[in-house]
Amino acid sequence: MATLQDVALAAGVSPATASRALSAPASVSIERRHRVLEAAERLGYRPNRSAQALASGRSRHLGLVLPDLANPFFATVAKGVQAQARGTRRSVLVADTDEDVRAEREVVEDLQPGVDGLLLCSPRIGEDEIRSIASHGPVVIVNREVDGLASVSFDVASGVHAALEHLRALGHRRIAYVGGPATSWSDARRRAALGEVNGLDIVDIGGQRPVHQGGVAAADLVVAAGATAVLAYNDLVALGVMSRLRARGLSVPEDISVVGFDDIPAASYVSPALTTVALPLTRAGHEATTLLDGLNEAVDPPTLRLPVELVVRDSTGPVRP
Repeated sequence: MATLQDVALAAGVSPATASRALSAPASVSIERRHRVLEAAERLGYRPNRSAQALASGRSRHLGLVLPDLANPFFATVAKGVQAQARGTRRSVLVADTDEDVRAEREVVEDLQPGVDGLLLCSPRIGEDEIRSIASHGPVVIVNREVDGLASVSFDVASGVHAALEHLRALGHRRIAYVGGPATSWSDARRRAALGEVNGLDIVDIGGQRPVHQGGVAAADLVVAAGATAVLAYNDLVALGVMSRLRARGLSVPEDISVVGFDDIPAASYVSPALTTVALPLTRAGHEATTLLDGLNEAVDPPTLRLPVELVVRDSTGPVRP
């Protein structure tokens, strides 16, 4: 295996110059840099990433903190982050906090000193804590917005509006909302948008765990409320609602229509296929990683709010007379 000394000898430069040509090319003349790069390629030289990290003070690692890796929403965002990081030869350290605020604090405290930047996906901690974390190193927030900090979020309000307008066009007037965790920023945005569509009676079923069992627990409350349609916090909750309705002998969408949020893969696999608000999750991971790369050069912290789209499938239909 070729060494840095081999490359330097082949290029006719000192090992120190060869090292600078590979790690800090702007510090070396174009002619010497070209000779070093040509020699490295010809000899098949691969730089020692650990040594480069020690020399530059950068770890080449990014930290990704998320609430639940078993949730396809977060798993898809993570794949987007990893794909983008892989393109720049960096690794991603993923930490799952299991929807636990205390664990989230501990994970960030342990992870931040060893990474070049943090991606906080749907953080449950407060804004002041997030700002404190950002004061110690580069941070980009995903699926949440905090004034003065870089973030990538989704146009949740337009998604809620599209879902409710779709149900209203089908004749539904009494619609149940099955919410998510009380600490969820995106749930608060959904709730705020519910009252912005006129002519509908929205029944708040309350917050549930953002998993399949949360929907199962809420389904009986939906039936008791006399709603003809359900908008769920996410697809996992929506699938749980459908499962419980089926167990009670009710049909979807003939008896009750159901709409989810996220468009996870399972949404199109079930029968009936789930109508849902699709979020560009992989793109969010890509964009967040790109923003993190440019934070040191950014004058103002960049923020992105990505568009969403209602995907109509078989779980919604006209209300029964």
